[in-house]
Amino acid sequence: MARSEIAALEEHRLTLQGQLDSKKNQAERNQMGQFATPSELAIDILRYAKAQIGINEGIRFLDPSLGTGSFYSALLSVFPQNSVNTAVGYEIDSHYGIPAANLWEKTGLDVRLSDFTRAEAPPDSEKFNLLVCNPPYVRHHHIDSREKQRLKACLQKACSMRLSGLAGLYCYFLGLSHKWLAEGGLAGWLVPSEFMDVNYGAAVRNYLLNDVTLLHLHRFDPDDVQFEDALVSSVVVWFRKAKPPLEHHVRFTYGGSLGSPRLERLVPAKMLCRSSKWTGYPAKEDGDKANVPVLGDFFSIKRGLVTGGNRYFILTLEEIKRRGLPREAFRPILPSPRYLQENEVAADGDGNPVLGHRLFLLDCRLGEAQIRKKYPALWKYLEEGEALGVAKRYLCRHRTPWYTQEERPPAPFVCTYLGRKGTKSGRPFRFILNHSRATAANVYLMLYPKGPIARALEEDPSLKKKLWKFLNAIRPQTMLDEGRVYGGGLHKLEPRELSNVPVAEFSELLPEPARLQSEKQGELFVAV
Repeated sequence: MARSEIAALEEHRLTLQGQLDSKKNQAERNQMGQFATPSELAIDILRYAKAQIGINEGIRFLDPSLGTGSFYSALLSVFPQNSVNTAVGYEIDSHYGIPAANLWEKTGLDVRLSDFTRAEAPPDSEKFNLLVCNPPYVRHHHIDSREKQRLKACLQKACSMRLSGLAGLYCYFLGLSHKWLAEGGLAGWLVPSEFMDVNYGAAVRNYLLNDVTLLHLHRFDPDDVQFEDALVSSVVVWFRKAKPPLEHHVRFTYGGSLGSPRLERLVPAKMLCRSSKWTGYPAKEDGDKANVPVLGDFFSIKRGLVTGGNRYFILTLEEIKRRGLPREAFRPILPSPRYLQENEVAADGDGNPVLGHRLFLLDCRLGEAQIRKKYPALWKYLEEGEALGVAKRYLCRHRTPWYTQEERPPAPFVCTYLGRKGTKSGRPFRFILNHSRATAANVYLMLYPKGPIARALEEDPSLKKKLWKFLNAIRPQTMLDEGRVYGGGLHKLEPRELSNVPVAEFSELLPEPARLQSEKQGELFVAV
């Protein structure tokens, strides 16, 4: 087939892709994880594959999630036609699969309209030496429990990967493909980079380090979203189906393109075995942090409370007064970060925050009979909540009574848990000093002092401001290294991740010397 014919087919494919996508709404495509690979990226990936695999041996190509065939099109463009012996693509959705089969029917592509996760792997003689895939990005909550159990059972037969229930479908695709690859075969996966940091990704990382030879991870700049219709930070993962050699090093690249990255570094595999976060590479500096104090040594860090329905449970003071609701049934709560311009929240004589935007959380511990008798206006409001279906929401129906909230006492320090680099302050996360009795919702992380810090604050309340200033002086990159990032440059910190932020100089703020002992030694703090 001439190059001009291949180019014409690709042009037709792009038109077809646009037409097919337009017939599905965003919610449908999100649920099935359908995000097409851009042509330039597909070409870049197949060029890399050609450099790795060469063309001396015949190519047996597999794409377990074909779509309209962007990778197959790139394969035809990059590899000599006579070097491709076999090409197979699986596509579960006939909406894309049937048009793809019609488009490529004269090129030798075997389009199989079925679920790759249910297909039987071929015998050794027919396995594939090149697998390239952009698997469906279906999040775990779109996979029902029975399907998860089936996938886990299939995965157990395929490889050593043992996934938690929080893993997305792309992780199963990666593991299940193990039995489809020939020994020494090359695999390239375009997947979300979240597996590099999150807890459920440990099983994937372990597989890549121990069951195959991990060659290269190229992480795209999160500000350069690869898919226009999905805020996903992406990485291309390359490995061979072979046990890794001793003293193996993995190539990490970042930014730019796969062929021309902005940063590059070889990282020892044994270092990756000790690291729970890989997105810091290649920029991350090596170093032993085992004996360096972290925020979790000084604070208990918890996510703010989840109300089960902010619009219903969180009211302004004006709304409370208008409805005649009892103030004692409410407690103050901080507004979301977008409405909280101040980094220091003062309190009035009652402990309520002094803010232009003051909010209060419904949190009543009285039973329904008591409320009906003592607070008829509140009882009427609760009836409204039941009529609106609030009481039947998951969180509410698992609370007794349904209108109470989880325990989250006010914290002296709270931290925003979502942020971007490009803020005016240059800080994606900010610490807020809270003098009030306001609690916080789950858009914040709450820091409760413990150990010598808690004792020091009791003895000297003025230390509170010094600690706050220190928290806001932590280098932004230090915090970013511990968190995770999504497409579009959105960074997030979970409580455990904030707890792991190193703060070597923190103990210097204590009025008396304090010696930090490793938790592994069984002693957290020893006062001297």
